[in-house]
Amino acid sequence: MANKRVLIDNNPGRNAQTYGIARELGTEMELIHEPSVGVIGNKGDSQCYLGVQQKVEKIHSTLLKNIGLDDNKIKMRLVQPEYTIATSDGMRNGTREMRYSLIGREVTHDSICEHLSATGLEGVIAVVACDKPPVGTLAGILEHNRPSIMMSDGTIRPGIDSITNEKIDIISGFQVAGDENEAFKKRIASEACPGYGSCGGMFTYNTMQTFLGVVGMEPLHMVSPASQDSRRMKEFPEELVGYLRNLIANQITPRDIVTRDSIRNAMIVSMAVGGSTNVLLHAPEIARAAGYNNFFEQIMSEEEFNTLSQYVVPVLIDARPFGQYSMVDIDEKGGVQVIVKELLEVGLLNGETLTCTGETLTEQVKRLNPPAPDGKVIYPVETPYKETGGLRILGGNVSTDFTAILKLAGVEGGLENNIFNGKARVFDGERQLLDALENRPEIFEDRDMVIVRYEGPSGAPGMPEMLDSTSRITTLCRQKNIVVALMTDARFSGGSVGLVIGHVGPEAAIGGPIALIEDGDNIVVDLNNNQINCLELSDPKIMQQRKSAWEKIVESNGGTHPSIGDANTRLLNRMRFSSVSAKYGAGMHPNRDLWVSEPRSPEKSTFTPRNKYR
Repeated sequence: MANKRVLIDNNPGRNAQTYGIARELGTEMELIHEPSVGVIGNKGDSQCYLGVQQKVEKIHSTLLKNIGLDDNKIKMRLVQPEYTIATSDGMRNGTREMRYSLIGREVTHDSICEHLSATGLEGVIAVVACDKPPVGTLAGILEHNRPSIMMSDGTIRPGIDSITNEKIDIISGFQVAGDENEAFKKRIASEACPGYGSCGGMFTYNTMQTFLGVVGMEPLHMVSPASQDSRRMKEFPEELVGYLRNLIANQITPRDIVTRDSIRNAMIVSMAVGGSTNVLLHAPEIARAAGYNNFFEQIMSEEEFNTLSQYVVPVLIDARPFGQYSMVDIDEKGGVQVIVKELLEVGLLNGETLTCTGETLTEQVKRLNPPAPDGKVIYPVETPYKETGGLRILGGNVSTDFTAILKLAGVEGGLENNIFNGKARVFDGERQLLDALENRPEIFEDRDMVIVRYEGPSGAPGMPEMLDSTSRITTLCRQKNIVVALMTDARFSGGSVGLVIGHVGPEAAIGGPIALIEDGDNIVVDLNNNQINCLELSDPKIMQQRKSAWEKIVESNGGTHPSIGDANTRLLNRMRFSSVSAKYGAGMHPNRDLWVSEPRSPEKSTFTPRNKYR
């Protein structure tokens, strides 16, 4: 190391810009060859990201004040802030551009990886917004594995309907899309999203921010405040710098924090908040970056996930989209730490996991000393908002990869004795479905199971979420008092409600069973055994006939099915040929055996989640 330092110090070419940066940023010249520290942030073209830059700049200036040669200073080189770019989900839902949403997670990961690795950062504070960029940011941080801490930019505050005085949000806008009153739709759209910040309900953003807090990478009290909350500018920057100093001093790295037990904690809390189905894409990707190649073998099996969600972990919040309240309401009642404390006290979480504050999860919650659940927004485990956990993984002959995911907390009807029976109504792509919902809504009948296929990771490509489609179906069902379910190899927004099942795998583009379903087939969703079955495909003869017919279509089309989407850009093409199954996070990882440079050895824990009230 000494020889390397001499070579760097004696190279005027390398020194030129480091001296220049030190001058411009106002740091000491003597620190230019010390390890570097800096701030990163997510940016994009929506309200989700409007508050990020001011927080990044505030944290950067706070770091600057704490860097120097004095004994009480951080003796490191400060680098200028760096930003990633991402797509706005809300603005792109229902369009072909939505294919770039999940790809945005991968692009964020790439850019974070390049910045951290090429800059050699030894200390990082990340400000994250929306829902895909935080996951890509954490994945890059975990691979880099140097002291790091994250902060949510914060949630947007609800809008107010000027006629009814009811709180509304972006989902309100989507759910009136099928209304014929243009003035009404414009009013809701203009009133739904005041100010800035990421989506306010327990959609994917707040599911994943809660996940980041519980997994240990974000201080719990920084999760729930709104983006425009003054604490994010006045209090949190100094706290973050202090926590980072401690992480650096003690060489606590992200992989010390994000472990098998902390990921399991985060999954259990995701169930308890009725979280987004997207957590079943993002958790495997986070686990992979932390060194666990196979989430369902090394972290939590599908069977254990379903057992916990079905019998052990209840839903503790009354929150949008399945309830009334938003994250700012949860913050007013004490924040997500109230939920974590409640789950710790009944034995559902392992409180010994390490967090970015340098404390264990139990120690952090004890210091924060949150109030008891208020019983209106946040409920106690003893008398929960819903008895059954929010998520369920489904197998069966339609989802032979055991990947299909249902957000049970959002189901509004159709499950008698935990069973849905319906008839398939098939659409090859979301555009076909949206056209039918817009122009031929009368074709939809009670107990239809809408099938949308060729929209998976490879097929779309990009696995778009279908908030526009699910919102229109929800409105149609409420208006006609019917039940229309939806099943797809794509995914859903955390704001979707209804009997909607995503991540069906294998996907249609590679010949999964969903590609073989025909109009009028009998579809059974049975939550007693967690399966989706097409009765016709249970007959081996019919299955083989349909498979052969599908293969002939693919062969005559040059090796791909004609219903898959165009892959006419570098990113879409990359996603088509390098994406893995939803089971492994639907990321761009063509060789799954080489995902992680430092895979972890199998870990065992003596901790078993229990619930003293069950």
